Amino acid sequence: GDMAKANTVWTRGDLAKKAPGIDWTAFLQAAGMAQQPTFGPWQPSAISDIAGLVGSQPIATWKDYLAFHAIERGAPYLSKALVDEHFAFNSTALAGTPQQRDRWKRGVDNTSEALGEAVGKLYVERHFTPEAKAQMQEMVKNILVAFDARIDRLDWMSPETKAKAKEKLANFRVGVGYPDKWRDYSGLRIVRGDAYGNWERSEAFEYRRNVAKLAGPVDRDEWWMTPQTVNALNLPMQNMIVFPAAILEPTFFDPNADAAVNYGAIGGVIGHEVVHGFDDTGALFDAKGNLKNWWTPADMAQFKARSQALAAQYSAYEPLPGLHLNGNQVLGENIADLAGLASAYDAYHLSLKGQAAP
Repeated sequence: GDMAKANTVWTRGDLAKKAPGIDWTAFLQAAGMAQQPTFGPWQPSAISDIAGLVGSQPIATWKDYLAFHAIERGAPYLSKALVDEHFAFNSTALAGTPQQRDRWKRGVDNTSEALGEAVGKLYVERHFTPEAKAQMQEMVKNILVAFDARIDRLDWMSPETKAKAKEKLANFRVGVGYPDKWRDYSGLRIVRGDAYGNWERSEAFEYRRNVAKLAGPVDRDEWWMTPQTVNALNLPMQNMIVFPAAILEPTFFDPNADAAVNYGAIGGVIGHEVVHGFDDTGALFDAKGNLKNWWTPADMAQFKARSQALAAQYSAYEPLPGLHLNGNQVLGENIADLAGLASAYDAYHLSLKGQAAP
């Protein structure tokens, strides 16, 4: 599958051999990666073809191309004329969006993009209570227990694979509300009134932060999402699920609501993210987040057969005449929705501790 294809490693020598045309030594020096020995080329053919264009196209063409893209990338932070031109093409012509959002909203977004966790810290202080976090953690715990029990009840999975699945579940990292460790922005210079400069410096700051990771161990607790983001995610290579503070508000989550409401709303989201660890993509990663098979061949065949039944069900849906869903394309989300809601329902009943539902 795509994950296996993406699991490719190139050495320094491979860059010159498989993607000739670029002076890779100079490129990596400028990129701050002069000592990096290996690389993960996500789309190898694209790298090879672009390198070939460097060798085959006139330098004047490249200057024009790079100048255009430098302006195009910076346009949202420059003069009104450039902002409007950028929006007219990228949003109106390409996406059909008729009107820009208010300037202050764009400013908030830009600040949140550049100083995500600094903004997030303020957001959490104002909008996310310790009580809400504790309640959410209890829900997550119940849903993990419920999903573990669902693994036990599978009649088609071998004890060997069940043990591996339960090991993966037991090793889930769970982030609720905000990260345990806040990011340090002291090395980033912000200047009042310098929108473009602030953006450029923040981009460089984030780039250097990412390059610096290459020299150390993987931070398996990194969030990849700010607390003020209304979303949730599963990080398969970290075996981690994350629920930012901003999604933990009504209508998804209300600390004062009946448990049935919360398990039906945010509980479905929690279950969804848990199950992503075991969907058609998540199932390829082990308890440590490595792309490593932990299924017996017979169990994987059973899993694929059951997955295809769900894909076929969705492919039969026809939201518009003659237009069917592609069941395989949305398979991971549908596995997560189906088993996630079922797990949330089971967890709700667990939360009642033997009492009848009110």
